Amino acid sequence: MNPNQLLFIGGVLIGGILLIVTGFLFKKNPPKKINPLYGYRSKSSMKNQTRWDFAQCKSAKELIRSGIFLCATTVFGFIIPENKIYTLYIIGVIAILIILSAIFPIIQTERAIKNKFDKNE
Repeated sequence: MNPNQLLFIGGVLIGGILLIVTGFLFKKNPPKKINPLYGYRSKSSMKNQTRWDFAQCKSAKELIRSGIFLCATTVFGFIIPENKIYTLYIIGVIAILIILSAIFPIIQTERAIKNKFDKNE
């Protein structure tokens, strides 16, 4: 395994594992009350306790899904050729994958809140 492959697989795998662990922690111990420090916090999720509880559950599931997706992309690391020119591109791809994997749960959770609850609720 060449250094570029190790960089890609290691970087993406660490990001994926962090998302999965965070998702399981939130799923097992979701914050009970609306608070400004811990949990999935957005304007729409903090409107009332029902929305808050739903958002905590949904965001935990989406974090786990996103982490699994990120870990699954490590298979692409095995096709990366050994070439120093690719190292910068690999770092960029890792950054993009991790950013998208962090944004995806937010989009999915907000969409689910919007679909489940009335605007007035």
